[in-house]
Amino acid sequence: MHRHFIIYKPYGYLSQFASNDTKQQSKKFLGLLGDFPEGTMPIGRLDEKSEGLLLLTTDGKMSDFVNSKKVDKEYYAQVNGEISMNAIAQLSKGVEIGFEGKKYKTKPCKVFKLDAIPELPTRSQKIRDDRHGPTSWISITLNEGKFRQVRKMTSAVGYPTLRLVRVRVGNIDLNNMQVGAVVEVTGFL
Repeated sequence: MHRHFIIYKPYGYLSQFASNDTKQQSKKFLGLLGDFPEGTMPIGRLDEKSEGLLLLTTDGKMSDFVNSKKVDKEYYAQVNGEISMNAIAQLSKGVEIGFEGKKYKTKPCKVFKLDAIPELPTRSQKIRDDRHGPTSWISITLNEGKFRQVRKMTSAVGYPTLRLVRVRVGNIDLNNMQVGAVVEVTGFL
C-alpha cells in the first residue's frame, strides 16, 4: 500500500528530506515537518524561496504521472510593479528563458491578474513594503516545470517575482492549509 501526503511547504525549506552536501547541513528539510515512511518522495519541487502545495508519495508511478505534462500546476505570484496587460499576454503565449545554459521558449499557459490580494498565510520572511512601489498578484497555470520557471518568466517580461506560492496541482488545492501542515490522503487526482 502506497501512502500519499499533501503539505504546505514553508518559505525557507528545501523540497527534500536530507542532503549529504556539507553546504546544506544548516538548511531546513521536509523531514522536520513530519514523520514520513521510508521511500517517501516529493512530487516535483519548490525552490527554497517558494512555498505552497507540495505532494509527497511512496508511489514512483504516481510521481511520474503528476510530473508529466498532463497535470496542471497553478501558482500565485506577487510581482514587482503594476503588471501590464501586454506582459500578461506575453506570459500567456510563452516567453524565452534560460534553462541549462540554453534559451528555451515556455509553452503557452493560462495567466491572469488577480482582482484582490489572495488570502494566504503570512510569510515567515517579510517582503518589501509598499513604500518601495506597487506590486501585483497574478495566477499562472502551466503543465511544464522547468527550474525556477515562473520566476524566470515574470523577470523576462520585466516584473520580477517577490513571492511565489503553488496553490494547486491537478484537482488538489491548498484549501486554507496552514504553513507547515501535513495531511495524509488516500490518493491523488
